[in-house]
Amino acid sequence: MQGSSVPNEHETVGAYALGILDDAEATAFEAHLAGCEWCAQQLDELAGMEPMMAALADLPGAGTPAIAESLTAKPSPRLAEKLVDEVAERRASKRRRNFYLVGTAAALIIGGPFAAVATTSGGDDGGRSTEARQTASPAASAFAAMPDRVTATDPTTKVSATVALEKKAWGTDAVLELKNVKGPEKCSLIAVGKNGERETLSSWSVPNWGYGIPGAATDKAKEPLYVHGGAALEPNDIDHFEVMTFDGDRLVEVDV
Repeated sequence: MQGSSVPNEHETVGAYALGILDDAEATAFEAHLAGCEWCAQQLDELAGMEPMMAALADLPGAGTPAIAESLTAKPSPRLAEKLVDEVAERRASKRRRNFYLVGTAAALIIGGPFAAVATTSGGDDGGRSTEARQTASPAASAFAAMPDRVTATDPTTKVSATVALEKKAWGTDAVLELKNVKGPEKCSLIAVGKNGERETLSSWSVPNWGYGIPGAATDKAKEPLYVHGGAALEPNDIDHFEVMTFDGDRLVEVDV
């Protein structure tokens, strides 16, 4: 052969099936094989030739010494079949990955418009302004779905809390609605059992503007805070809930 000493990738399939390529050549061919249907078909057909080639290598006077040496470099048993299976698995994996990416993109396209709701209101200048507002949080949705609730307002702090309860096999699912709490503050929701046991259901930070503030200048300060948590105690074993600051101050207590 004349020209470049590098073999055509399509002509390397036979040497690859016999396992006589060096590591660099085998790696290069495998990269080509992953996207070449023709070579994959040829490799499949060559799978049945391994026993015949091995038998030919054992015949006396089987060609020149160079040919005999190359033929006796036999691949491991069922190498060609394993290679075909590996290529098929790689292609199947690639198809699954592409399908997943397409599905994810479709979900983002379809679900995107529901991530925010556009609301219009009259502005100070008599015009109309548009504000993007997020849909209800998962905690707020869970709160609305729970029928059993207890509520209380502390006479000193004026903080108001409502706890929605639902019995679970593992204990109590609870969602706290908190109003008239000012920040900055760090708080926790604690369940106190009838036996005195205390369990922290959740903790959070209150920003400067607070939550559920009546007459606040912004909507985000007017909206209450919803916090989702769980306790190992069953509802019948809970005496009351406490909203405590990290400094140890009790903002409100809700009897069950």
